[in-house]
Amino acid sequence: MKVGDMAGTDAVFTKGWYRAHRLLLLRRISQFGILALFLLGPLFGIWIVKGNLASSLTLDTLPLTDPLLLLQVLLSGNVPAQAAIIGAAIVLLLYLLVGGRAYCAWVCPVNIITDAAAWLRRRLGLKAASEFSRQTRFWLLAAVLLLPLVTGALVWELVNPVTLTYRALLFGMSMAWVMLLAIFMLDLLVSANAWCGHLCPVGAFYSLIGRVSLLRISATRRADCDDCLDCFVVCPESRIIKPALKGAEQGLGPVIDSGLCNNCGRCIDVCAKNVFEFSTRFTNRLPLDRGSSNQREVVS
Repeated sequence: MKVGDMAGTDAVFTKGWYRAHRLLLLRRISQFGILALFLLGPLFGIWIVKGNLASSLTLDTLPLTDPLLLLQVLLSGNVPAQAAIIGAAIVLLLYLLVGGRAYCAWVCPVNIITDAAAWLRRRLGLKAASEFSRQTRFWLLAAVLLLPLVTGALVWELVNPVTLTYRALLFGMSMAWVMLLAIFMLDLLVSANAWCGHLCPVGAFYSLIGRVSLLRISATRRADCDDCLDCFVVCPESRIIKPALKGAEQGLGPVIDSGLCNNCGRCIDVCAKNVFEFSTRFTNRLPLDRGSSNQREVVS
């Protein structure tokens, strides 16, 4: 396995720096671009989008609502506005197409912070001081949904790091910056991918949608894999790669069909052999392996 920040160096050599970072750059453009749209109004009076990532109105026409927020509103005993219901339906349909946890990689601003911590962790060669159970996020999701039922309030939205990031950029709230710094240090010093991969209830919620979503990453040319393990190093949910990459002998198809995949595409970027590509859930068939130029035995 590559150590430090060596993952992807072969891809840079064979494909060039841009192609080895293309999807990462697109993700950053998406994340910063979406954040900028929300800030243009309050900071410069250009109201393209009103609201925040939980609930917004684009061009005074298109409502978008976080389905998790809508569930909290319903469980708190409140009746959501019609626009909120329509907005949640639109968002739900979108993520059923592109992958539920695509929100985590392509929209969520906290992902920028956790990715920075993961990069620094690899650079410094730090080992995890402890490990959280990956099921913890689902227990926290249950708590997020239970609290409105018990209290009648949207408790999670008071501490949601995504919401706090927006407030911090607008109002300079010190508590928000403390929470974001805590997430960074948690991922850097305590456990790799602690927040996004083990704790975040929002990611847990969208992973449930991702189980049935259309867009997938596929190890289409998995027979060309040279076992460099770069994809495992950069993937925040690395255990979901093996069934698709090494499952041919077990009759498993090449599509990563886990809802935990956030479709970030880093495995596509860092693979010098171009094993991975975006595909759909309907291409999860073994004949895809026949397209490889290097038909060697795949070790399970």
